[in-house]
Amino acid sequence: MTAHVLADTAVLTGRSLRHIGRSPDTIITTVVTPIALMLLFVFVLGGAIETGAGSYVDYLLPGILLITVASGIAYTAYRLFMDLQGGILERFQSMPIARSAVLWAHVATSVLANLVSVLVVVLVALLMGFRSPAGFGAWLGVAGIVTVFTLALTWVAVIAGLSAKTVDGASAFSYPLIFLPFISSAFVPTESMPGPVRWFAENQPVTSIVNSIRSLLAEQPVGADLWVALAWCIGILVVAYLASLAVYRRRFA
Repeated sequence: MTAHVLADTAVLTGRSLRHIGRSPDTIITTVVTPIALMLLFVFVLGGAIETGAGSYVDYLLPGILLITVASGIAYTAYRLFMDLQGGILERFQSMPIARSAVLWAHVATSVLANLVSVLVVVLVALLMGFRSPAGFGAWLGVAGIVTVFTLALTWVAVIAGLSAKTVDGASAFSYPLIFLPFISSAFVPTESMPGPVRWFAENQPVTSIVNSIRSLLAEQPVGADLWVALAWCIGILVVAYLASLAVYRRRFA
C-alpha cells in the first residue's frame, strides 16, 4: 500500500514539476520580491539600521529566506486551485490513484520549487557580500529548518487552494505571511521596538525561526530558539495537514 502511494505521488509530482519547467517565470517571480527587498534594505536602508552585527546582509538574509518561501507557496495554492477548477482532481478520483497522492504531489512540488528559489536568493546574497563561517552541519541545520518551514506553510497553502472561490483568493492568503517577518527580528533587533510590538515580535514564530537560522549561519549557540522554532513549525504542520485532509475529504465526499 505504501509503495502504491509513493509511486502515485512520484508520478503526479513529475507532472507538476513539468508544468513548472514549462513556466520558469514561476520561480523567477517568486524570487523577485525577496531579492528586491534585500537590495533595498542592504544598499538603501541598511546604513541607517543598527543591528549590533557586522554586515547587514548577514543579519538580513534569514528573514529574506522566509519571505522567499512565503512568496512561493502562493503558487502552490494557485496550482491546486487551477487543477480543481479544471476538473482534473475529479478525474483523478475516478482513477486507481491513492487519494493522498494528489495532495502530496503538490506539496512535494512546492518544497522542491521553494528550495530552488531559496538557493537562488542565497547566491544573490553571496554576490552582495554575504559570508558565513558555518560548516556543513550548520548549513544542514539551516536547510532542515527551511524545509520544515516550507512544508508547514505548504499545507496551509493546500487549505487555501481547496477552499478559495476565485484564483486571486487562492494566493491572497500568503500576503499576511509575507508581511509577518517585518514584525519580527528579521530586519531589526526586537529591542528597538515599542512595548506591545516588541511583545508580539518576540512571541510569534518568525522571530525564533530567524534567530535560529542566524545563529547557525554565524556558528553561534542556538539555544532555546531552535526548539521554539521547531515547535512552531511542527505545530503548524500538524494542524494544517489535518485541516487539509478534512477539507479534501469534505470536498470529494
